[in-house]
Amino acid sequence: MADSKNAPLPDFTAGIDIRQLPDGGMLSGRAGDDEVLLVRRGESIFAVGAHCTHYHGPLADGLVVGDTIRCPWHHACFSLKTGEALRAPALDSIQCWRVERAGDRVFVREKLSQPPAKRPVTAPASVVIVGGGGAGFAAADMLRREGYDGPVTMLSADDSPPCDRPNLSKDYLAGTAQEDWIPMKPAEFYAERRIDLALNARVATLDLSSKRVVLEDGRAHAFGALLIATGAEPIRLTIPGAPASPVLYLRTFADSRAIIAQAASAKRVLVIGASFIGLEVAASLRTRGIEVHVVAPEHQPLERVLGTEVGQFVRELHEQHGVTFHLGTTVANIDGRTAALASGATLNVDLVVAGVGVRPVTTLAERGGLAIDRGIAVNEYLETSAPGVFAAGDVARWPDPHTGERIRVEHWVVAERQGQVAARNMLGRRERFDAVPFFWSQHYDVAVNYVGHAEKWDAIDIEGQLKDRDCRITYRRAGRALAVATIFRDHASLDAEARMEAGR
Repeated sequence: MADSKNAPLPDFTAGIDIRQLPDGGMLSGRAGDDEVLLVRRGESIFAVGAHCTHYHGPLADGLVVGDTIRCPWHHACFSLKTGEALRAPALDSIQCWRVERAGDRVFVREKLSQPPAKRPVTAPASVVIVGGGGAGFAAADMLRREGYDGPVTMLSADDSPPCDRPNLSKDYLAGTAQEDWIPMKPAEFYAERRIDLALNARVATLDLSSKRVVLEDGRAHAFGALLIATGAEPIRLTIPGAPASPVLYLRTFADSRAIIAQAASAKRVLVIGASFIGLEVAASLRTRGIEVHVVAPEHQPLERVLGTEVGQFVRELHEQHGVTFHLGTTVANIDGRTAALASGATLNVDLVVAGVGVRPVTTLAERGGLAIDRGIAVNEYLETSAPGVFAAGDVARWPDPHTGERIRVEHWVVAERQGQVAARNMLGRRERFDAVPFFWSQHYDVAVNYVGHAEKWDAIDIEGQLKDRDCRITYRRAGRALAVATIFRDHASLDAEARMEAGR
């Protein structure tokens, strides 16, 4: 861990005693105007940028695994040798410096240039990506990072370029993130990388026999390799009155903007569903000073994902911030601004936001003849039942080596990482997707980090105290740890991820 944040940072260009940096240790300092992190692995000493390129997390509080360093906030992974961002959510490299050792002194010298561009093992004539979310964007970015020089076309049904979707229900919706923070990259990025990004591009047909993607407007795109990253769509309410009422959903940048626009004049909001999205919307709207009511059939929020005790903690956290819960009931009818609950209660609201789950968008894949298994079925390389056609993100169901089951998850980081692996496999890398699933959820000033995947468990172990907001929760089945959730224990979350990767 780094020294006290209040202590002046040592000047590494002037050198330090090697004894200040034990094997496996990290030390924060500076080189000129740059913050630098020294990391020692045996006789090797690395000097890298001190902050993650995703949300500027402090890498000194992270975890070194082999020749990589991982961010404590959202588990981005960087190479200590080259600085390359190996795993999302960080997509940009960190800087590296040359290190020189003279006797017992260690000096940080000049910055190192980025390693030369890679060369793909194979190169399809062209790549088409259907989808403009995290998986699609990460794949396009990785294709260029891996040295692919052929045409890359990204077909997105959205009206906005790929954006930082987790922020749409968190800081941006709360009004604490600027709008220009939300796009994944500025417009010039796509031109510089020669990525042909088409917005409002709705695909009508996947003609896999002739390797063409046909849009609704009749335009066609030929492909040598195809990535289907159509993601998931919100489940629409079917309760009486809902289709004709102004019920909003949150999936896209436009959705978040629409909620913000209506929230500007709203005094009371009804959130239907105590899902992660529903609760993050509730927290964000409370941050704006709006009265929020949450209706859900569960006895505790998130109990099916995190268990009863953690669900109760989350509920009490929201109640402390003024959210009113109506649990164990559903909305029976919506008539304009009046919502009638199955319990008999009636709520008069200015705005209704529904967060009752999503379903994978598999229609195109089904019509194209691909194997479907509650999502698009893929193998360990994320390849579908058709050679050269891959799927990634919320729509893909893959064989997870950690649970021994085929799973599909709806996590942003998983989608990005799958997009990266699919891109490398399009270029002949033959890389298995074996990353441990990870997501984070923000509720006011409390973040819940979750690694692994536990659809069912028979025991929950809580180390620490939920009420103190300092704990690690392990979900077990037959004695085996399947998932770990943490609150203000970032290092423990990283350690759990590394242990699961190693099969421990």
